[in-house]
Amino acid sequence: MGQIHFVLHYLKDFNMTSILLRLFLSVVVGGIIGFERGRHGSAAGFRTHILVCVGAALTSLCSLYASLSLGLPGDIFRISAQVISGIGFLGAGIILVRNNSTVAGLTTAAGMWVTATLGIALGYGFYEGALMGTVICVSTTTLLTKLERKTKQSIHFYAEIQSIGNVQKVLDAVESILEKDMILEVIPAKSGIPGNVGINVTTTPRHSSESIRESLLKIDGILYVVKA
Repeated sequence: MGQIHFVLHYLKDFNMTSILLRLFLSVVVGGIIGFERGRHGSAAGFRTHILVCVGAALTSLCSLYASLSLGLPGDIFRISAQVISGIGFLGAGIILVRNNSTVAGLTTAAGMWVTATLGIALGYGFYEGALMGTVICVSTTTLLTKLERKTKQSIHFYAEIQSIGNVQKVLDAVESILEKDMILEVIPAKSGIPGNVGINVTTTPRHSSESIRESLLKIDGILYVVKA
C-alpha cells in the first residue's frame, strides 16, 4: 500500500516521468474522443482532437515549469485559462448554420472544448478528474446520441455527391424537398473518391424512409443514398 502511495505521489510531482505520462495520456484521451467524432463523419476528428488535447496539456506543463523550475512569480492558471476561451474560436469554425436556421456541428465543437479542458487537467496531474471526464464525455456522445435520436424519432441518411461543384445545387434541392424539418451536415466522402462530397441528412419521419430515399436519389448529382 505504501509503494502504491509513493508511485501516485511521484506521478503527481513535476518530473520527467510525470511529464511524459501526462503528454502520453493527452494523446490517448484526445484520440478516444476524436475517433468517436471522426466515426460520425465530423471534419474535426482523430488528429485534431489529439492536437487540441496535447496543446492544452502543454500549456499547463509550461505554467508548472515556469513556477516550479524557474521560480517565476505569477498565476500558474493564467495561461491555461486562455485555452478555455481561445478554443472557442476553433470550435466556432466547426458550427454550420444553414439558411433555414438549422445548426450542425455543436456536439463536435463542445467535444473539442471538453477535450481541451481534459488536456489542462492532465497537464496539472489531475489524472482522476481527466479519467472520469473522458468516460462521461465518450458515454454522452455515444450512448446519449442514440437515445436522443430515438426520442426525436428522426431519420438519418448519408448521401454522396459527385464533384464538389454540385454541392450547393444538391443542398438547395434537398432543402426544397424536405423543407424545414431537416438538418444537413457536409462531411468528407466516405467512399474516398477524390472530388466527391458526403452529406448527412437528418429529417423527421413525415414520410416513409424509402420514399425520402427515392426522392433524394432523383436529385441530379447524388450518386447514392443509404440510411445511416
